[in-house]
Amino acid sequence: MKKRRRRVRQITSLEERLTEEAKSLRQEAKTLPPGIEKEMLLKKARQNDAAAQMTEWLRSPLG
Repeated sequence: MKKRRRRVRQITSLEERLTEEAKSLRQEAKTLPPGIEKEMLLKKARQNDAAAQMTEWLRSPLG
């Protein structure tokens, strides 16, 4: 018997979710002292911003 895949209908767009997560990661990084963990959170926030921009660019109409 096959497992049924759970389907979740997203209310917000991918760009909004990525931007919101980036904002959250930056807030969390503010509470940390300088170090590897803080840098990793900031890196993940930058990656989320870049991904949001790329998906927005890919969805834009050509021309």
